[in-house]
Amino acid sequence: MADDRIIYMVSTRQFSTALSSSPVVVAEFFDKNSISERIAPTYERIARRHSQPKKITFARIQVDHQSDIANSYGVTTTPTYMIFKNARRVGTLVDPRAEELEEFLKDVTDEFRTMETTEAGHSASDSPWYGAELPRGYVDVTDQVDFLGLELLNWDSSHGNARKLISKDKPSATPEAKADFVQSDTDEQLMLYIPFQSTLKIHSVHLTSLPDNTDDDESPSRPKLIKFYTNKPHILGFDEADGAPPTQEVTLTEKDWNPTTGTAKIDLRIVKFQNVSSVVIFIVESEGDNEKVRLDRIRIVGETGEKRDGKIEKVASDD
Repeated sequence: MADDRIIYMVSTRQFSTALSSSPVVVAEFFDKNSISERIAPTYERIARRHSQPKKITFARIQVDHQSDIANSYGVTTTPTYMIFKNARRVGTLVDPRAEELEEFLKDVTDEFRTMETTEAGHSASDSPWYGAELPRGYVDVTDQVDFLGLELLNWDSSHGNARKLISKDKPSATPEAKADFVQSDTDEQLMLYIPFQSTLKIHSVHLTSLPDNTDDDESPSRPKLIKFYTNKPHILGFDEADGAPPTQEVTLTEKDWNPTTGTAKIDLRIVKFQNVSSVVIFIVESEGDNEKVRLDRIRIVGETGEKRDGKIEKVASDD
């Protein structure tokens, strides 16, 4: 039986209309084969739970009937699932198991719940926490981050992920709150990719790194050497970043950190941070001899420009 929460696309125009009229679109490219049919109930269940007219749309595209749509997005295997945010593809998953599909769509459903709560005016995040004062004439533009496009390399999965860094909540200094901050994994380096929903003028970046408050000799330390790269279409590999000139490079010292909030305010050369669609933050070195680095929160401060229409594509990651 067809599920009325899922829209079957019968033309390229219909799909284009869905992309332009719904902030979030989830598309299933399928064929009449046993693999597609086996995972279909999982997709239908998620759609029943989270579909909202004109807000989050679940679509089905039969590739042998709509080959133009499938070919335009490079679909060669079914089933293939794609997430679109403001008409941009931000995630792709090919031939998944049911649990993989659930995890892939978790960020979509979590973000939409946040959107709903915020619109209703019931969110605790209406009063965000700041570790440093906002400069006169500029605002917090962290809400322009495209959550679904966030990527983070070399993070310890037993701690928080990239989404935690832009949480509006006050970070916790308790040793038990491992999920409330990001810690590097194999060494002191972290690579963070932040795409934006709008083009921004970035004035400054606030980084919060709280002390570990444990007696562990291997406890993480604060970032020291940081490189920023703007308008990259994807996250940089560590070797790639080493060979690319940064937009700006900053070395933090102890006096840069607020002893009360654990926050460093990094003023950027604003002439180099105009019309920014994405920023890569590369933490190259940590303070002292520690082999791990800790990062609790990030705030982006500046001005918001026009909504973006370009496509930045990423394959679904573990974030």
